[in-house]
Amino acid sequence: QVRLVESGGGLVQPGGSLRLSCAASGSSFVINSMAWYRQAPGKQRDFVARISSGGSTDYADSVKGRFTISRDNAKNTVYLQMNSLKSDDTAVYFCTANLLIFESRNLYNSWGQGTQVTVSS
Repeated sequence: QVRLVESGGGLVQPGGSLRLSCAASGSSFVINSMAWYRQAPGKQRDFVARISSGGSTDYADSVKGRFTISRDNAKNTVYLQMNSLKSDDTAVYFCTANLLIFESRNLYNSWGQGTQVTVSS
């Protein structure tokens, strides 16, 4: 199995910045796309940003111009740089990866446990 672990969440003031990380580990695998989602209390889980194997990116309109997604393939890690944070950005942030397990040739989507981001004065 492949495990995804998020880190970097915490409490920041409005206008501040945070950088989230998500590292994949476990069996031999290849990562296709990676993405970030977020879920506020009582709300649905929403798409935030995605990065393809080739490095192309997509962003939700609500974060465009403020957030940047990137990846380090050598470290099997995806990052989310969050700037100009607003109270509406408060949520649990989840990373996900589309994976190929090498020995079984099995494709599936793996999810992390999430990391809390709170934007408050």
